[in-house]
Amino acid sequence: MSDDHTHVQEFFTARAADWDARFPDDGPAYAAAVADLGLREGDRVLDAGCGTGRALPPLRAAVGPSGVVVGADLTPAMLEAAVRAGRDREGQLLLADVAELPLRSESLDAVFGAGLIAHLPEPGRNLRELARVVRPGGTLALFHPIGRAALAARQGRRITPEDLRAEPNLRPLLAGSGWRMTSYVDEDARFLALAVREG
Repeated sequence: MSDDHTHVQEFFTARAADWDARFPDDGPAYAAAVADLGLREGDRVLDAGCGTGRALPPLRAAVGPSGVVVGADLTPAMLEAAVRAGRDREGQLLLADVAELPLRSESLDAVFGAGLIAHLPEPGRNLRELARVVRPGGTLALFHPIGRAALAARQGRRITPEDLRAEPNLRPLLAGSGWRMTSYVDEDARFLALAVREG
């Protein structure tokens, strides 16, 4: 495991137990972002970097009982917190790295990634792996329940021009990774970039 992975695991392991309690009001923002993903009954969707699985209930509601919901995360403690919260009933949880997903190519209709992009050690390569598992025409949502400026303020830092989530950086990053950005919202109340898997 690379140092990047070790750092991510250490960061989230230390925060897993009280993660949901720290952000108790994010549920409606998750539900709204999932709605914007445009899922249909019976779709197959991955929550990449699912953490405690907060997106799994709205994802399951969107795809219905005939759909497939998979949550993948690198940090065992986050998946354990998801199980304690009962979210394993909404989908299958996988201990997996988004850089090497144990999923067949073109086996999914969509990927949801909350707070994901900032934690990817090799964003271009990792986004290509997400594209690999999604069928052509499938969708990707990169989401955060607050926008870039609000998040930076919460963390006591400033937004830099190098921020991967800035539209001038994210659009070409996605394009080089098999995705075409279709919408971009960066407001205090949420960040949501949607993209379609190129065929």
